[in-house]
Amino acid sequence: MIQSPAFAQKIIRWYTENKRPLPWRETTDPYKIWLSEIILQQTRVAQGLPYYERFVNAYPTVAKLAAAPQQNVLRLWQGLGYYSRARNLHTCAKQIVETYNGIFPNTFNELQKLPGVGPYTAAAIASIAFKESVAVVDGNVYRVLARVFGIEIDTASTEGKKYFFEKANQLVPAKDPDLFNQAMMEFGALHCLPQNPKCDECIFSSACVARKHELQNVLPIKSKKTKIKKRYFYYFDIRFKNKRLMKQRTAKDIWQGLYDFYLIEKKRPANSAGLRQEEMSIVAPYLPSKLPAPLKHVLSHQQLFIHFIPMELKSDKEFSVAAKKLALQVYSKKEVEQIPKPVVIEKYVKAQE
Repeated sequence: MIQSPAFAQKIIRWYTENKRPLPWRETTDPYKIWLSEIILQQTRVAQGLPYYERFVNAYPTVAKLAAAPQQNVLRLWQGLGYYSRARNLHTCAKQIVETYNGIFPNTFNELQKLPGVGPYTAAAIASIAFKESVAVVDGNVYRVLARVFGIEIDTASTEGKKYFFEKANQLVPAKDPDLFNQAMMEFGALHCLPQNPKCDECIFSSACVARKHELQNVLPIKSKKTKIKKRYFYYFDIRFKNKRLMKQRTAKDIWQGLYDFYLIEKKRPANSAGLRQEEMSIVAPYLPSKLPAPLKHVLSHQQLFIHFIPMELKSDKEFSVAAKKLALQVYSKKEVEQIPKPVVIEKYVKAQE
């Protein structure tokens, strides 16, 4: 079995020869490293890169981000999903400014006290920005370690998370923890792939337990995913001339802080007659006899079946009454463009233009 110094040397050498040129790798600024790590959670590099660049351009410092209205932050984040990341990003920036005078904590333990910063993100900032010898462990790292060392412990279990973190910390070198951590993540992302890993040209081919025993499709072991929940959304796009009725989602649910239309949610598919039975007397006459076909929108653990029902009211008075009865706000076309919305709402609005 390969020993710690040799493992670190091999993977760092591989990284220096094969790494992708990414902007957050050209800096030791903890703000930019933190920003990139939050954006890249649950997000591919190709998708996250333009968002990173937009945020750095709009908010070049943590103080600038902290001073921004949350609505602007959510608008800039729009399309990335997992919007709690954006809210935590903003809250965290405020705390860094208010509690730490705009200076990032410089240790793994202190960084974990920040909102939205768990062990993975704290280790990335601590090692890359401050050279602390602490290991970053993400899905890529789990995969590399499990295969090379033949670790058959469930990565989703408490025992597994602890074991893999300890194993990674045994391997991280004191001298170059930043290069080692980035190398591990990059190796998993580009070489030790979930499907069809490049075993024949691997730097660990002679030592890899998974390759020796043909366990590449078995390791790492991860318990089954959460059951997918199905939800049925009926959105009422109530309009008069160039104005729309919308509301901000305040409940602790998907898309918190974003804006959408009047919504009736059902546990199973409904028809027009069924929706008329809801407390919608003000707009019930505008319900079509047959609903538009649903749009399927897939989230990590949810499937949404969304019906958009456009309703053009006949008078400004009727429009005002609907706004009051349904507790909605009136927005002009320009205002609708500017407020943060779920990407599925954004696409619908643009398609209506």
